[in-house]
Amino acid sequence: MPTWKDSVKRKSRALITGIGGFAGSYLTEYLLSKNFEIYGILAPNEEVFNLRSVESRISLEQFDITDPSSLCKFTRQVAPDYIFHLAAMASVGRSIQLERETYHINFFGSLNILEAARLLKKDLKKIVVVSSADCYGRFMPPGKLLKETQPFDPVSPYGISKVMMEHLAGYYFAQHNVPAVIARSFNHTGPRQSDNFVVPSFCRQIAEIENGQKEPVISVGDLSAKRDLSDVRDIVRGYYLLAAKGRVGEAFHFSSGAATSIKVLLDKLLSFSDKKIKVKVDKKRLRKSDIPVLRGDNGKARKLLGWSPQFKLEQTLRDTLQYWRDRTEK
Repeated sequence: MPTWKDSVKRKSRALITGIGGFAGSYLTEYLLSKNFEIYGILAPNEEVFNLRSVESRISLEQFDITDPSSLCKFTRQVAPDYIFHLAAMASVGRSIQLERETYHINFFGSLNILEAARLLKKDLKKIVVVSSADCYGRFMPPGKLLKETQPFDPVSPYGISKVMMEHLAGYYFAQHNVPAVIARSFNHTGPRQSDNFVVPSFCRQIAEIENGQKEPVISVGDLSAKRDLSDVRDIVRGYYLLAAKGRVGEAFHFSSGAATSIKVLLDKLLSFSDKKIKVKVDKKRLRKSDIPVLRGDNGKARKLLGWSPQFKLEQTLRDTLQYWRDRTEK
């Protein structure tokens, strides 16, 4: 394992938790394009499918981030300039099914990485802690444009766990001077996202119908919900800018600023297919705790980081559908 003494002019070194996931893999590619040296943590038995194009250019270790000794040891060996903490139980739906596991991973995993960051002392330049707009939960009036100052009122185990994580990061910044900054991301999608999420779920079903692997009926949940949806490639660029320019101890929104209904997303995806597809509501996909509308103000990120969305929603949807067509083709 390299040490600080290897070279005075070495590349900037980044440690990424959750590197094998959806956003983690895109962040890895983006940081490599910026000439970073990348070290990543995979969960036990996690596949490297999303990293197959860059696996030879990065260093990976596999262990559970809820194991504090393994995490501290690895972090000390890597001695990163920057930490990007993405590892989490990231699905609202799965968090409802796996409540205790969600709290264990999202709280204690975050506690462990912040403690590991504290032990690096002054050598660490920034730790980017990835949170979520699900921290806000329900609010009045519904559909208001949310700023970073909006009070938290989470309605799912996932949202609750992210609020807890943010409080941990705030404590470690205030008490131990850990240079933590919060990326409070709104919904994002794109190729590689698990079909536990709404857009890839639609895309996979459409692709399977086109390939004759499924009857021409698509199962859906609540189509009335409205979400602020961005492209993952825009979001990870925000994480990089947050590491470079973000003010420690503060939170920044990464969002499009517009709310789009799930029905509009579905209709757009269906328009990309030449198949006649029926839509059927599956009661199992409905959730009592769903937030009706989420829409975030990205003005702070625009002003202080120079960040703005670059991908149009239609391109994101087309790219995601094509990804699932490639995945499911016979």
